[in-house]
Amino acid sequence: MAKLGVNIDHVATIREARGTIEPEPVLAATLAEIAGADGITVHLREDRRHIQDRDVRLIRQSLRTRLNLEMAATKEMRDIALEIQPDSVTLVPEKREELTTEGGLHVCSIKKELKIYVQTLKEGGITVSLFIDPDEEQIEAAFETGTDYIEIHTGKYAEAVKREDIEREFAQIQKSVEKASRLGLGINAGHGLDYWNIKKLLSIQEIEEYNIGHSIISRAVITGLDRAVREMAQIIKWGSEGRAI
Repeated sequence: MAKLGVNIDHVATIREARGTIEPEPVLAATLAEIAGADGITVHLREDRRHIQDRDVRLIRQSLRTRLNLEMAATKEMRDIALEIQPDSVTLVPEKREELTTEGGLHVCSIKKELKIYVQTLKEGGITVSLFIDPDEEQIEAAFETGTDYIEIHTGKYAEAVKREDIEREFAQIQKSVEKASRLGLGINAGHGLDYWNIKKLLSIQEIEEYNIGHSIISRAVITGLDRAVREMAQIIKWGSEGRAI
C-alpha cells in the first residue's frame, strides 16, 4: 500500500511572512503524524525562506515516523544532513528566484559529482533519493549514481488540464516507473498533487510514497478556519461581557 509523506514547508512560510513564532512547524509535523502521515518532508533551502535549521533539528528529535530532508546537493547541506541524520534525503535542484522547485535534477549532466555525493550520504547511514523528471535517460543516469530511490516530478501531470494532456503525462510517468522498477530503484512521486489528480496515479502500484504539501496545507487553512474564527469570536464576546475566559 502506498504511503503519504506530508511536506510542511508552507506552515513555516506563513510564520516567516511575519517573522514571528507561529505557526510552529514542529507542532504541524506532530499533528500530521497523528493524523496518519507516514513521514514528514521539509525542504531546507539555501536562502532559508521557510524551514529553518532549528525546525529540522526539532522535528528530527520529535518524530516517531520518518523525516525526509529535501535539499540541494551542496557541501553545506551535506554537512547538515550528516549531522542531523534524517531517515532520507531527497536531492532537488534549487534556484533562488523560483517560487517552488520547477523541475527535476538533470542527472545526466552532473552524474559524476552526484555519484560521489550520494555515496557520502549513504556511508553516513542516510537513504538517498533523486528528484527527477519522468524521463528514461534521467532514470538510467540516476541508477548509475547509486541512489536508493528516485522521486518522480509530477508537475506536468498535475498542471495538465485537457484530457489528452493528462493521459500523455500519465503515460510518461507510467513508462518511467516501469523503467525504474526494472532497474531495482525505489520509487516515490510528488509535486503539484492534490485531492483529485492523485487518484489516477494510485493505479501505479510501484509508487511507494507520495510527497504532498501545498494542497494539504491549503485545505487545512480552509477546513480549520471555521473553528479558529469561532474560538476567537467567543473569547472577544465573553471578555467584552466580563465573563471568565
